[in-house]
Parts: sequence; structure tokens; C-alpha cells
Amino acid sequence: MNTETLSFQEKRDWLRLIRSENVGPVTFFKLIAKFGSAREALHALPDISARGGLKRPIKLCEVETAERELEYAEQIGATLIAACEPHFPALLKQIDGSPPVIYTKGQASLFDRPSVALVGSRNASAVGRNFSRTLASELGEAGFVTVSGLARGIDTSVHQASIKTGTIGVIAGGIDIFYPPENRDLQNSMCESGLVVTEMPAGTRPQARHFPRRNRIISGLCVATIVVEAATRSGSLITARLANEQGREVFAVPGSPMDPRAGGTNKLIQDGATIITSTQDVINALEQLGNRHVKETDLFGGVAEEDDFVMMDDDVAVDIHQQVTSLLSPTPTSIDDLVRETGASVQAVQSVLLELDLAGRLERHTGHRVSIV
Repeated sequence: MNTETLSFQEKRDWLRLIRSENVGPVTFFKLIAKFGSAREALHALPDISARGGLKRPIKLCEVETAERELEYAEQIGATLIAACEPHFPALLKQIDGSPPVIYTKGQASLFDRPSVALVGSRNASAVGRNFSRTLASELGEAGFVTVSGLARGIDTSVHQASIKTGTIGVIAGGIDIFYPPENRDLQNSMCESGLVVTEMPAGTRPQARHFPRRNRIISGLCVATIVVEAATRSGSLITARLANEQGREVFAVPGSPMDPRAGGTNKLIQDGATIITSTQDVINALEQLGNRHVKETDLFGGVAEEDDFVMMDDDVAVDIHQQVTSLLSPTPTSIDDLVRETGASVQAVQSVLLELDLAGRLERHTGHRVSIV
């Protein structure tokens, strides 16, 4: 599928598909690759999920529900951008599990500029806040857009320092939800002068499980992620791990071994993250990277060439289904290993995985790994 602008009806169908039961981003794109449109994929879901072992009808998002979501977003000034549309950020397309749709409010032209993520502790120290403000301000003056999560602490300092030069806030809830509530004014300002992004429908209250998903978008929008302060169990380390898995650069600011808020950043440096002590360190490293992260991505064509869903004879399908299911366990397994162990084609194994996924029996992990639920 080439880059195109979707009609209202097509956007409605995209929403229906991604909001339907057991349809995640990876499954979404596989379905579009096979059936050509969200509407045709929706028609196929009941049969595929039944083959995967779902004992009841799969729950499809209703037409009215998707239309209400779109209409309300328009009322509050939010714009839905689908992954096939021209203004969808190019770097975000490249990540494993890229969101099929995002909502934006503000200056979408910021997507066209190189971006750097700055994340860190919610209970940041004064030194950490000051350094993050310096980094954000100077990176902005150098032409970079800053990206963070509109949370307390480091995130807030980053957005405040770079709102005039360009900053993007990625949130875990709906675009009309202010979290934390004290950042209401900041978020409203960014909806005018900066940009606010989410994959969640309006009205969604952020929950703990939403934040890792939010973090993959933060790192996915950027050529690099900088962690300013982070404890050893900080959510910022999830963003750093995701950036590394996405093939993006990870920078970390060193801190005192006596400060627990530096435990995570110091560990990142030990594990290979690039140490930075000034904005120039970041700029120098990014200049060496050039544009190597920016490339054309066809989410649909690439999936269709390698992982196209295929129909098999009943006896063959049952045999491969049994083989794949027996090889799966709660421990994530490489899809390549499943292909090698079964001796089946990539397409046949992917067909079984798609069926299991839509039946709610499969969990997908980064690195093209899967586990049984």
C-alpha cells in the first residue's frame, strides 16, 4: 500500500480494526497486508479467530463507536493520522509495533525536523532539572525538536525549556486528559506552540500498562534518547531499552554514586550507553550519525512479501497448527526458531501465529519473538 490520505470511512474502518479484540499493531499490519483494506480484514476476523481456538465470536469494534471517536476528536481539535498517510512520522514507521494511528494536537510540522528524546526521574534533583533545561534549550537552538512524556520532573523541565524552539509531548492517555493535572497549562500551551501525541482514544485515563506503550513512541520518534536521571527501576530505563532495540542511539548523563536517582543512568553507561556531559557531546555524536536512521518504510509491502497469510489444506493446516502450538511456551521464542523446528514455510507459521493472536492465545514481544498465553 502506497502513502495515501484516507477518507473518513477508511479512517473509521482503521479505527474499528485496531480497536477490535486481540488486534495489536503487528497483527493489524499483517491483516491489512493480506486483505488490502481494514474493511475486508474486519470481515475475515471471525473465521481466523475461530481457527485459532476462540470459542465465541470475536468482539469487533462497532461502526458507531469508531465514528463517535472520530467525531469527538474533531470537536476538540485533534487530528488522527494513519500510518499510511503522508504526515505520519517516518522514524516511527520503522519501529517494531508502530502504532497504526496516532492523534495529534498542535504543530504537526515538528515531525519533519530531527528529534531527540530527553527523559528522566519524576522526582528529579535540582541539578538534574537544571541540566535537562540546558540540554533542551541548547538542542532547540541547534535545530532539534525535543521529545518527552509530559510527566513530572525531567519531562516538565524539558518541555518548558524548549517550547519556543519545538517540543513534542507523548502522553499515555487521551489527548483531552491532563496527567499529571498540574501540567494542564503546559499541555494546553504545547497544543498551541508545540505538539501533543497519543495513540489512545480521547477520554482514556492513563493506566500503568499504557506507559511502556507510550515510551516506545517517545523513543520511536527520535534518532536518539538521552536519560538525564533515573533510578535502577525507573520507567525511563524502559525508554532507553526500547530505543536500543529500535536501533537508535542511547545517551546517559553520569551522576553521583551516592544519589539513587543516578543508579540507572550510571548502569546504562556501564552497559554501553554513550556518556554525555554537555549539549555539544550530543550534537557531535548526532552529526556523525547523519541521516542513517531515515529511510523509506513500507509497513504493508514489507509484511506482505515475507509474512503473507496463506490458506492451507485442512490436514496440512491442522498438522502445522499442532506443531507450532506444541513448540510455544510462556518463554518468548523466536519466530525463526519456529520455522526451523517445524520445517514449514514462514508464511505457514505466520498464518498459525495470526490465528492464535486473534484468538487471544499469543503474546508478541520485541525482536520478532512470541509466547503462548
